[in-house]
Amino acid sequence: MSSRLQYGHTAKVFHWLIVALLVVQYLIGWLMPDIHRGMQPGVLMTMHLSFGLSILLLIMLRFVWRLTHPVAPESSLPSWQRLSSELVHWLLYILVLATTVTGWLFASFRGWSVSFFYLFPFPMLASDNAAAGRAIDGLHQVAEWTLLVFIGLHVLAALVHLFVYRNGVMQRMLPG
Repeated sequence: MSSRLQYGHTAKVFHWLIVALLVVQYLIGWLMPDIHRGMQPGVLMTMHLSFGLSILLLIMLRFVWRLTHPVAPESSLPSWQRLSSELVHWLLYILVLATTVTGWLFASFRGWSVSFFYLFPFPMLASDNAAAGRAIDGLHQVAEWTLLVFIGLHVLAALVHLFVYRNGVMQRMLPG
């Protein structure tokens, strides 16, 4: 399997679809009411969990696509930039996984019954454990904020390459 120099159409679609879904996901997360004891998931929580599962499935597909369709690092970049780029990308994969799994665990430990966009039920743990739910909720919040920080670093680096270095790195992932 040989590495290409540009991202293909499929990789770009995965990337930008995940970006769009993460924007929606964070907006829903900030609009949701605080969760209290005995509360059942409403529309926003159902949408939040459904988008989370969608993001998880897409990020796993993107990861498999990346492994089977590698793109060579930009050879004009200094080695520290290539290394930091690779590290940030791996951290983004890990953080999306951690954020979605902790969100699912939180809903499971609340004992909720939730459906995927009201179409079919989520597989949930059969557990109603308030203490575990609180602990997982804390981990979920740390994961979501850490993910947001690394998304910000990723966007900042892309903008630096676009407007400061003007080296074409950003164009490798732009649509078209």
